[in-house]
Amino acid sequence: MTVSESVRDRADFWFDPLCPFAWITSRWMLEVQQVRDVDVTWHVMSLAYLNQDKDIPEEYRTLLAPGWGPVRVLVAAEQRHGADALLPLYTALGSRIHLEGRRLHEEPDQGRTLVAEALAEAGLDADLIDAIDDPSYDHAVAKSHHEGMDQVGDEVGTPTISVNGAAFFGPVLSRIPRGDDAGRMWDGAVALASFPYFYELKRSRTGDLDFT
Repeated sequence: MTVSESVRDRADFWFDPLCPFAWITSRWMLEVQQVRDVDVTWHVMSLAYLNQDKDIPEEYRTLLAPGWGPVRVLVAAEQRHGADALLPLYTALGSRIHLEGRRLHEEPDQGRTLVAEALAEAGLDADLIDAIDDPSYDHAVAKSHHEGMDQVGDEVGTPTISVNGAAFFGPVLSRIPRGDDAGRMWDGAVALASFPYFYELKRSRTGDLDFT
């Protein structure tokens, strides 16, 4: 192992494309990669799966229900093309959902159209859209989900990040840190993750989310 390889940090990032907090944190990770030596591996989790047996408001359950489609397509793309397919497809999905404000559930075919557009933008096979209604992918969704969530517990969601092997829920951000700000925040995450007895920092969130 070379010196440069030995000092590179490692991050594993679990996301559901529906989650606005995961979107902001994922864009932070892309900023981090520009200013720090870190390798990021992307993984799918599912808010619909996470909450399927929980007592949640029906309005929230209705909002989550269409979320099965995109995560099925994501795991189908990963199975066919490998993990490198996930980030481009996630970016294409998230740009439509979070930057353009499009929703999966407002019209019958709206989710399918959105996912088909995202597949095309990511340069992936158009027939992967067939996974959107195929529950045979749900086992793979659950497996990927548990690989992340089982490290952090039942009371958390997305984003979940493993920093050099230590997994946490968060960081939860209201805007995307850029440049050196992104790097300094990563440095803090690495430092905290190095203490096996560190578990949580938290405060109430104020202000609106900024996806730009």
